[in-house]
Amino acid sequence: MSEEYQYPPIESRRRARQEWDAQRIRALRLHMRMTQQQMANELEVRQQTISEWETGIHRPHRSTQKTLSMVAERAGFVYDADAPQLEEPEEA
Repeated sequence: MSEEYQYPPIESRRRARQEWDAQRIRALRLHMRMTQQQMANELEVRQQTISEWETGIHRPHRSTQKTLSMVAERAGFVYDADAPQLEEPEEA
């Protein structure tokens, strides 16, 4: 008749890991109204790297994905795949 104690579920304090695919990276950059070069300067990578991420040739490393998540949070960026596409910022 002894019932086994059921522990309450533990809520994870970790945030769900965001997948930084080509569309999300481009959407973040446009949300911040940055050119690829400006975004590259912000992340300390080459402009070509940003282009390769946005075209899906390469994906950012895990450490860079964490940086992208922090930048997105700081910028108030919430990704919505169904949202209308923003325009490219003009070169300064």
